[in-house]
Amino acid sequence: MRVIAGSARRLLLVTPKGMETRPTQDKIKETLFNILQMDVPGAVFLDVFAGSGGIGIEAISRGAKRAYFIENGREAISCIQQNLHKTGFEEQAVILRQDAVAALRHVHEKEVDLVYLDPPYQSDLARRVITALDGMSYITEDTIIVVETNLESDFSFVGETGFEIYREKDYRGNRHLFLRRRVSGDGM
Repeated sequence: MRVIAGSARRLLLVTPKGMETRPTQDKIKETLFNILQMDVPGAVFLDVFAGSGGIGIEAISRGAKRAYFIENGREAISCIQQNLHKTGFEEQAVILRQDAVAALRHVHEKEVDLVYLDPPYQSDLARRVITALDGMSYITEDTIIVVETNLESDFSFVGETGFEIYREKDYRGNRHLFLRRRVSGDGM
């Protein structure tokens, strides 16, 4: 795995051994950041279920001012630390080693611009994190939430939250869902 673009372009990143994490493929990462390219510079970025930290590091490399790396796995945390050191991004990074839902309460920002979730596909963690994000004051109308999931996952629960899915991008075996706060009609 490598950094695709920006100040750390072409640097190789370390990834945890085994099947506990699934690093996002370079082609998918490149497509994602092409979609988000105007939103990343100057952004506060949350990389939830960060794994090796590749997505958050890509965001910093492309100009995000700060990235939070939320991860619970010991080996994954070690990889994040090594990758931040290798890229020289330690100053722009905050690592929260704890359960994803609990970690969201430790993000101390007025506003978060981008949230990236890559939870284990066959779990209820996406639902739990999205529900928790709905109650966070730093999630505004302008915040973009991207969820990486498989093609079979059911996200109909999003309608029960304050969010809406406004875009989907399918790949061979997975997809990105783009969510934002649902804007209520105010009689305009």
